[in-house]
Amino acid sequence: MMNNYHSPVMLQECIDGLNIRKDGTYVDVTFGGGGHSREILKHLGEGGRLLAFDQDADAQRNMIDDDRFEFIDQNFRYLKNFCRLHGAMPVSGILADLGVSSHQFDEAERGFSIRFDAELDMRMNQAAELNAKTVINTYTEADLHRIFGLYGEIQNAKSLAHTIITARLNAPINTVADLKTAISDRIPRGKENKYLAQVFQALRIEVNQELEALKEFLMQAAEVLETGGRLVVMSYHSLEDRLVKNFIAKGKFSGEVEKDFFGNDQKPLDAVSRGAITASVQEIGQNNRARSAKLRIAVKK
Repeated sequence: MMNNYHSPVMLQECIDGLNIRKDGTYVDVTFGGGGHSREILKHLGEGGRLLAFDQDADAQRNMIDDDRFEFIDQNFRYLKNFCRLHGAMPVSGILADLGVSSHQFDEAERGFSIRFDAELDMRMNQAAELNAKTVINTYTEADLHRIFGLYGEIQNAKSLAHTIITARLNAPINTVADLKTAISDRIPRGKENKYLAQVFQALRIEVNQELEALKEFLMQAAEVLETGGRLVVMSYHSLEDRLVKNFIAKGKFSGEVEKDFFGNDQKPLDAVSRGAITASVQEIGQNNRARSAKLRIAVKK
């Protein structure tokens, strides 16, 4: 199941970044197909422990039968609560592989991909109420303008929002095909796939509150880690990477790092890698998803 579900990007670099101790406690907050978790378990001894989070019910099909493994069917924004609940604090390392899994893109009915016609869904947690169809059909023009500009970084976000508002007056926009038809006049010729990918990214981020969840996760990760523990985060677009980069560098998401009375930086993490690590040309050739991946590694002070 796992190989069809998702091929882990920069697997060895992630494992190296965690600097795994045989008796350590580790957390994979984006379990997915279980590729990273299986590799972590190979490096753990009998006294080691691995907790894995995933809010997508489909991920539970990839459950690992191992006494050292515990699966938590929750969003990683609840990291601290569930680590405490499972008596797993502090932890030795945390791994997050952000973004949408290959499985979610390939399952047409999930509505994540521009390749298939399906209901506009895009929920990573299929029990959640908000979906992309609701966003498209009920959000105000100002809110649509905001999410397309902020989350999709779309240049004509204002006219795109107005076009959607006008189109839905005639008929609801319920499917991927409906949306493509409704906004066809706004799509730059020759850049159709890139533009639609930006539109879908914006909707997905809004539906799943991805940036808010990432901020909450990063702040909690700094608390949950033991001194010397590692945080390994892989992101796939600039909005995520900017949050990760700033938090590691400054202990906050904007502004300058705070200093104590003596002028020392007040931040919980130090970067291990200088800048972001990217995939090799060979890996990108084998797995196109690796093309946009950026990996950042930090250690708890």
